[in-house]
Amino acid sequence: MSPSLIQIVIVVVLLILLFGRGKISGLMGDVAQGIKSFKKGIAEDEPAPTAEEPKTIEQKADPVVAEEKKETSEKAE
Repeated sequence: MSPSLIQIVIVVVLLILLFGRGKISGLMGDVAQGIKSFKKGIAEDEPAPTAEEPKTIEQKADPVVAEEKKETSEKAE
């Protein structure tokens, strides 16, 4: 049960009569301006690429693990 072409034309004509061409075109202009503003806001939120070196997190070794590594390297020599 989909709308026929005649029903769609009647609905469009009623919308134009009720709201007028000026209001509909103004509404479409506002929608387009909102989309442009949204895209601009998204583009500004993205961080700019930097040439800096990536920061690394230094992890402190557990004393027991460090001791085992030291013993293993001494045995290998």
